[in-house]
Amino acid sequence: MYSRYLLLFIAIGFFQFACKNRPDAGKGAIARVYDSYLYLDDVTTIVPKGTKPEDSISIVKKYINSWMNEMLTLHKAEENLKEEQKNVEKQLKDYRTSLITFIYEKELVNQKLDTVVNPSEIENYYNKNKNNFELKDNIIKVLYVKVNKKAPQLQSIRMLYRSEVKKDKEALENYCHQFAENFYLDDNQWLLFDDLLKEIPIQQTYNKELFLQNNRFIEVSDSTSLYFVNIKGFQIKNSISPLSFEKENIKNIILNKRKLELINRMKEEVYKEALSNKQAEEF
Repeated sequence: MYSRYLLLFIAIGFFQFACKNRPDAGKGAIARVYDSYLYLDDVTTIVPKGTKPEDSISIVKKYINSWMNEMLTLHKAEENLKEEQKNVEKQLKDYRTSLITFIYEKELVNQKLDTVVNPSEIENYYNKNKNNFELKDNIIKVLYVKVNKKAPQLQSIRMLYRSEVKKDKEALENYCHQFAENFYLDDNQWLLFDDLLKEIPIQQTYNKELFLQNNRFIEVSDSTSLYFVNIKGFQIKNSISPLSFEKENIKNIILNKRKLELINRMKEEVYKEALSNKQAEEF
């Protein structure tokens, strides 16, 4: 069996794709289901280059088995469905129309869509639609450091992570790169509070909103590590989401709006041109 499929794999490299409806149907086939045949050249490209022979054999065997199952299921369906149930010409035509239209619209967008969104556009959209940007979760601006309990200079960390002095921030960053197990020092970015909770062992039985309102500097530990957290700012869920947190979302909204406008404009121009050239008319 191994030798037979190894020869099959070697032979695959010497064939190109061909149609199943051959005049010599069955000649050189590797599988058959009723009047349908699978040929060597039908599986030419299914094995990636560089694949080991034993893996190639497995890939080809699985493909053959899958093809046979598919053909047998199709035959069973043909036998048992009524003629009107098997009449799928309209569905195929509709699908083809939708697919070709989609491909054309995608290509149109790739070629002509202006993808530059100015900060002022984002800000204007935000200001006009603030009520649409309600927070679904609590968000925070935060700085945190995780270090091993045996790390050096732990006392200095307790001072540095609280400091707003530039040189202290630089010293903290240098320390983190040398000794921290994990850290996050970009306190200008909004993060989900729940994402922070995945990183540090804060007990989660409390009211999260109340916790944020009553805690700024947090020090917790587990069996091996210490965690230092400085919550620089927070926004409670159900409040208005800040602009900086929504920038990427708003950019995508603006681009999607431009895309729809571009497609609709194309359709309108095509329609007007066809009417003008007598290529389309309504009776």
